[in-house]
Amino acid sequence: MLFNSFHFLLFLPLTVLLYFSLSYRFRWVLLLTVSYYFYACWKLEYLILIILSTLIDYYCGLKMSGETTKTKRLPFLYISLASNLGLLLFFKYANFLGENITLLLNQINISYTLPSFELLLPLGISFYTFQTISYSIDVYNEKIKAETHLGRFAVFVSFFPQLVAGPIERSQHLLPQFSKQLNFDSKSAKLGIQQMLWGFFKKLVIADNLAPYVDLVYANPDAYTGLPIILATLFFAFQIYCDFSGYTDIAIGAAKILGYDLMENFRQPYFAYSITDFWRRWHISLSSWFKDYVYIPLGGNKTVKWRWYYNLMTTFIISGFWHGANWTFIIWGALFGIFIILEKTIRFPIKSLVLKTVWTFSLVCFAWIFFRAESIQDVITLLQNALHFENTPSTWIIVERKLSLFIALFGILIVLIYDALSAFPFKYLPQKIPILALWTWCSFLLWMIVLYGDSGNQSFIYFTF
Repeated sequence: MLFNSFHFLLFLPLTVLLYFSLSYRFRWVLLLTVSYYFYACWKLEYLILIILSTLIDYYCGLKMSGETTKTKRLPFLYISLASNLGLLLFFKYANFLGENITLLLNQINISYTLPSFELLLPLGISFYTFQTISYSIDVYNEKIKAETHLGRFAVFVSFFPQLVAGPIERSQHLLPQFSKQLNFDSKSAKLGIQQMLWGFFKKLVIADNLAPYVDLVYANPDAYTGLPIILATLFFAFQIYCDFSGYTDIAIGAAKILGYDLMENFRQPYFAYSITDFWRRWHISLSSWFKDYVYIPLGGNKTVKWRWYYNLMTTFIISGFWHGANWTFIIWGALFGIFIILEKTIRFPIKSLVLKTVWTFSLVCFAWIFFRAESIQDVITLLQNALHFENTPSTWIIVERKLSLFIALFGILIVLIYDALSAFPFKYLPQKIPILALWTWCSFLLWMIVLYGDSGNQSFIYFTF
């Protein structure tokens, strides 16, 4: 089920109504039922994977909680990690690994082809497996106690607002909330609706109106040169930001209406003054996950310099690989590792915060080329063609969708102003927004969504990860 569908617009109010009509004792049953239904609307068979992951991690958590030493808890941690990572590797990376092993064997004159599998990537598997892995690791390290209520643990794994594309929640933050007796809070509901409207605006008005232009250029890298490629890359930078942060806003808003608090996932990332700062602001739930469960266990920066660089590169390469089974994602991750290492070793000559921000955004956009391109060959073609400014008919592709691009650019301006006010709050702004201004703002968002939002029910970009 897509957030940007009529189905969801019926599903959410009905869920909220039933939720607050039920006794506290049975609310977990409703949340689990609607979450499983939400996921099963995509593909019923793959619901088995979530249930299997839930049962294994619940069992391992209980067994680890009953042991007094790490040595005795370790086998159950291995079971949890092996099962979750095994499912992830099989469904997401089996064909990629098979193709590359076959290619390597052919290079050394061994003629053997590993079998390939016709698999549909389970929706959200990268997100819910990481969420349950962090739970098992935290129980192993005794940072939390194992959840004894299977139903509430199952809701934690499958909670529908953030099931498919995060935020990747930590058990110590989200799990205890399912044990609280919540009453309907009109203030939280209003805030949740406002945040959902903002998310729908970013997704439908900006991201989906930019998508056709970006898709056209990146699907035909040989056909375009110069300005169209540069514009498509800039547009993709805002498409993916508005698409993903829009999903997050809808997820956080929907959870807030029900009384639940999900973690912040974006914090004005394009106002970052360095690549390090960018990763403190972009996909925060994932970057903090890799920091806590990969980078720090490798040794972090509490080691010799060469090992520190190794830890950084390893973390970012794994992060890139997490995004997809393609060398483009691995190089994308490696690029950010290189950028950060260079930041740590070379004194940046520019002192102006504005110029630093522009430079950081430029590096991020360069990296987005690898993220969006279908193959390494496409990346090479795009980079070569971007340097050739020829006045050909393809140069004027931008005029073919004048209205939708104008609306998207207008939306980008609004997002930049909104983020600027959030990143650099001005003293003269009122602490409390007048109710009339708030209603005007929400009415404007709704008006833009209805009139100019793309109604094609385009999937969210991060659904593919």
